[in-house]
Amino acid sequence: MGEGFSHFDEKGNAVMVDVSGKNDTCRTAVAVGEIHVGPEIMEAVTGGNIKKGDVLGVARVAGIMGVKRTSDLIPMCHPLFIQKCAVDYQLEEEKGIIRVFCTVKTQGKTGVEMEALTGVQVTLLTIYDMCKAIDKGMVMTNIHLIEKTGGKSGEFRFGEKNETCSSNYVK
Repeated sequence: MGEGFSHFDEKGNAVMVDVSGKNDTCRTAVAVGEIHVGPEIMEAVTGGNIKKGDVLGVARVAGIMGVKRTSDLIPMCHPLFIQKCAVDYQLEEEKGIIRVFCTVKTQGKTGVEMEALTGVQVTLLTIYDMCKAIDKGMVMTNIHLIEKTGGKSGEFRFGEKNETCSSNYVK
């Protein structure tokens, strides 16, 4: 099949990549994403006034759970032993932005980029779910990998290697 697509065999069939010959290395990934909310939601989230409970606390737990379930959601992902997972927030209250960071770490034969990205998305979806009674006009955006370390391909830092889409995002 096409060069660079390791999830297909020579006949074009979808396959899980064979990682059995790879060395175990320390692998980390950090992903980010944003949800843009109106002032009423931002005030309710920061003030703890959402009927469903602590939005950021519940969303953090959901994101961690999403990381652990990534291989159940993405067909060709390997199940991984996650050794660290953290979900953190950066709020820009005046702009109505809740920024989510998900950091994942393991020692293994394959990376944790998909886990970090899944953690971000599940966190954002949970925020949306918990706040949609106030306003369904929230927008999830700028979801991407910030960095990854370990493995054969080495280090990656968003914006350093002229990625195809990096010019579309504000860092």
